[in-house]
Amino acid sequence: MRIARGRSLSLSISVFSFPSSTPFCSKILHFHSRVFCSSTSDQFPSTRTVTSSRESSNNHLRTSNIMDSKAMQFERTTRTEGDKHPCVWSSPEGGQKIDIGKQIFCNRSLNMRNIIAVGFDMDYTLAQYKPETFESLAYEGTVKKLVNNLGYPMELLEWSFDWTYMVRGLVLDKKRGNILKMDRHKYVKVAYHGFKELSKEDKVAAYGNTLTRDAFDEPEYALIDTLFSLAEAYLFAQLVDFKDKNPGKIPADYSRMYKDVRAAVDLCHRDGTLKKMVAKDPKRYINEDSSIVPMLKMLRDSDRATFLVTNSLWDYTNIVMNFLCSPRAVDGRSGLNFDWLQYFDVVITGSAKPSFFHDENRANLFEVDPESGMLLNTDNGTPMPQVDTSLRVPLKTLDKSCKVFQGGNVGHLHKLLSIESSSQVLYVGDHIYGDILRSKKVLGWRTMLVVPELEKEVEILWTLRDTRKQLQLLRNNRDHIEDKIHHLKWFLRFDGADIVNKEELLAELDKLQSQQEQMRLSHQEAQRKCHQKFHKVWGQLMKTGYQNSRFAHQVERFACLYTSQVTNLSLYSPNKYYRPSEDFMPHELDIIAL
Repeated sequence: MRIARGRSLSLSISVFSFPSSTPFCSKILHFHSRVFCSSTSDQFPSTRTVTSSRESSNNHLRTSNIMDSKAMQFERTTRTEGDKHPCVWSSPEGGQKIDIGKQIFCNRSLNMRNIIAVGFDMDYTLAQYKPETFESLAYEGTVKKLVNNLGYPMELLEWSFDWTYMVRGLVLDKKRGNILKMDRHKYVKVAYHGFKELSKEDKVAAYGNTLTRDAFDEPEYALIDTLFSLAEAYLFAQLVDFKDKNPGKIPADYSRMYKDVRAAVDLCHRDGTLKKMVAKDPKRYINEDSSIVPMLKMLRDSDRATFLVTNSLWDYTNIVMNFLCSPRAVDGRSGLNFDWLQYFDVVITGSAKPSFFHDENRANLFEVDPESGMLLNTDNGTPMPQVDTSLRVPLKTLDKSCKVFQGGNVGHLHKLLSIESSSQVLYVGDHIYGDILRSKKVLGWRTMLVVPELEKEVEILWTLRDTRKQLQLLRNNRDHIEDKIHHLKWFLRFDGADIVNKEELLAELDKLQSQQEQMRLSHQEAQRKCHQKFHKVWGQLMKTGYQNSRFAHQVERFACLYTSQVTNLSLYSPNKYYRPSEDFMPHELDIIAL
């Protein structure tokens, strides 16, 4: 893939600015990030080796400090779903302004020049499933298993699924039948029993009046951290409501109901109900993204290895990757072939993540014959000689640059790719525990988390920037009135006997307390309306009140990078140095805002 010559790289680094006209919003940071992408005169070689690319660039960097937050402009990239000519960084027309919903956000510095292998998960990472069809399919299959296999009432078959109701980052209290949203300190801020919101008193009684802090972890709680878990969380809430309104119809307690839901989900997976339906009509259940192939080509042309590690088995993986990577016929269908393997060095199916990331995991590594799906014994990826060679089915030479395996562990993968240091690997996934936490914590891989909800969230944030300033003003006014009340009460308590105008001060106190209550109600209502702009029930994904949510805290801890779509990588240079914004503590914000 050639890059047009004669174009320079123009990069604008975002800085913080604080308009003097709004001194009250001392903790509102105005920022923008305008990325002007470029072409480079370098030409990537056609032959590749798995080595770190450290050549000096001829690009000229131009940085500018832009102090006016109003200069922020969100222009859509030219890439759209199904676009035949996606705009990628390496294309001659590349280097467009990157819309904030498509940007890659950085928690920890990551220099892509140090990365020699980029790996991907498949389900919900490369393959983005449509919630309105796929999640509904999962929900319907689970309900049928509950009724037909586990003896639940027939009424369940009449239920419907609202795929917009649940969000990631929630916690299910199996024992009480509650669904919780908490902040980064694990304080429960929003709680529902089924679909009934709990009062503040009920929340405190259940989760606040304890001598020891609850960890909110398994086995008493279930963490809803994947998009696939949303359907089972919604079904659990329906079952809680149904049990409360129909005593005796479901004899199981809340914990048992959740266990049955999980068992029904597993039954759907084991009998292939879901994947058979997807395989019949991938376009109905999976979003098309024409930038996947250009992204993979760009990474490989930049002398990096690419690999795929998925828990799905080979037959399903081949169908999905064909849909994502193969050209479409006139009728929109793609023929089943193995051409997509040319975009990877290693493909590992049936990996059983997260145990795959433990080197001590003794799972055998089998080579997969792509045409027959037959598994062949290997010795760390090398085919083992057979006693009777007539029993061995020879592997067809499809693309010897890529080998397909099943099982194994991360040690096998490192040997196959000649990885010397785990920090040389960037892995992209959607599961905070199955993909990101384990690979980061156990291995030290660099990580990028895919958060599809992020695109909408940041765009709503932009539209609500003035509202958030008003919320900060209301909060500051509340603090100011409360300080006045405290001071006046103190004065009346200790100097009240000598006060001549005591009646006037008491009237002033009543007036302030009335203002305080009005301000409190106004602030709470404004804050509730603001959060409902993001989601009618659970509010902003990355926030709980003024604190980062539990989910946001995990993203910050374990993901070096995070973004809305995996193909946002195609909008940036493969040699980009990702740098985080400066961390600020509350005392710094107040000083910087002056």
